[in-house]
Amino acid sequence: MEINAKLVKELRDKTSAGMMDCKRALIETNGDIEKATEYLRKKGLMDAAKKASRTAADGVIAFSMSSDKKTAAIVEVNSETDFVARNEKFQDIVAGIANVALSTDSIDSILSSKYPNSEKTVKEEMDLLISLVGENMTFRRAKRVLAQNGIISAYVHNAVTPSMGKIGVLVALKAEGSFCPKKTEELGKRIAMHIAAANPTYLCPNCVPQNVIDKEKEIILAQAKGLGKPENVAEKMAEGRIKKFFEESTLVEQIFVMDGKTKVREVVESFNKENGFNIKIAEFTKFVLGEGIEKTETNFAEEVQSFIK
Repeated sequence: MEINAKLVKELRDKTSAGMMDCKRALIETNGDIEKATEYLRKKGLMDAAKKASRTAADGVIAFSMSSDKKTAAIVEVNSETDFVARNEKFQDIVAGIANVALSTDSIDSILSSKYPNSEKTVKEEMDLLISLVGENMTFRRAKRVLAQNGIISAYVHNAVTPSMGKIGVLVALKAEGSFCPKKTEELGKRIAMHIAAANPTYLCPNCVPQNVIDKEKEIILAQAKGLGKPENVAEKMAEGRIKKFFEESTLVEQIFVMDGKTKVREVVESFNKENGFNIKIAEFTKFVLGEGIEKTETNFAEEVQSFIK
């Protein structure tokens, strides 16, 4: 039977599988759409491990929030291309994974958990989608944040949906005494936007490990010695550099990007004074899509050519 372009397109529209995979499936099943669909599903599930060897450095960061905004989860799920990352089926899978992560942030536990409104596990649903879209996906990481005496705010940058984007930030605010959840959440979102832009490493100076501080001081002292500075001058240079390190690397000591002059801790202090609250930043989490993944560069023209040989 001749496999024409119309038939291939029909199967592709139904399954979202790759064009060449659709053509191959139709050849193997003599043009039977239903059998070809079944063929793609079976072949995709068998080939999931093979696809897993391909680098997945695109995708999305997504968050999920409990209704009381005291529990939130942020996840990174990767795909090979931005095209798949913008696919609604892929985004639905990621949203489901983020919802499961509200209960646990163990990757193994999430993968083995039942996917929402499905008899399949999260891993099985991912494998099925891999078979349909024809490229690798990986569930890379997850973090759950709790705020029993406060509230959590979230922000995503370069958003593709309200809860998905290329950068995701969660900020947990702790309250001592009464507070207004709406106002506090708005403060948290502004701080989350600052974190996305300013990229702090630590929450506060006391949160910086001593070995990190010692290493910074060691570097400055060595530089001062190389310049022939007296020991007392070198010590003062080191003290100044450590102070600057805190201002650059710790959230509360950074200059708030929205006004360019006030430290983040002063923003929180002003908010508390204005509203009569006692709010503190408890913790923050920031995920950047593909951070630390070494992406293999490919020649698109060569890749297309390899399909038609």
